[in-house]
Amino acid sequence: MKRDDWISIVFILTFVLSFIFSAFSKLASNINVFILLGVLIIILLIGIIFDMIGVAVLSANEANFHAKAANKIKGAKESIKLIKEGSITSSICNDVIGDICGIISGSIATTLVILLLKNNDMSLIIVTALISSLTVGGKAIGKRIAVKKSDEITFIVGKIINKIKIKK
Repeated sequence: MKRDDWISIVFILTFVLSFIFSAFSKLASNINVFILLGVLIIILLIGIIFDMIGVAVLSANEANFHAKAANKIKGAKESIKLIKEGSITSSICNDVIGDICGIISGSIATTLVILLLKNNDMSLIIVTALISSLTVGGKAIGKRIAVKKSDEITFIVGKIINKIKIKK
């Protein structure tokens, strides 16, 4: 793969994920309110977690993983690759997945307000502001943790990628 091919991949991935999540949020009006609230929380958490991963990879110390790779510790090589391709990893985690989750959580929040409060404008504004503050606040807390625990978070992701590779 050429060095700039990832931009095309990010474009396509963003389109596909947005399409899937948007289709889901459109169908959300037919879902139980409590299930919808649970999905909203899960999507918020996914956005925060992927934002943390993107920041952690950019902050991680590659040298620490070379020592682990030399000792053949599973996940170290994958962690090195994540760090070496940090701008790509960060773009996918922060910009693609994180931002899509933010947009979709807004759609779901709107659907919740319409279902619960029959389109009361003030309630829509309050719920939207609450979801926005939870997203931004959660990401701010996550970024602080990601910088402090960057090597640990990157290594966890490296181990997960290693396990996924083994299963294939």
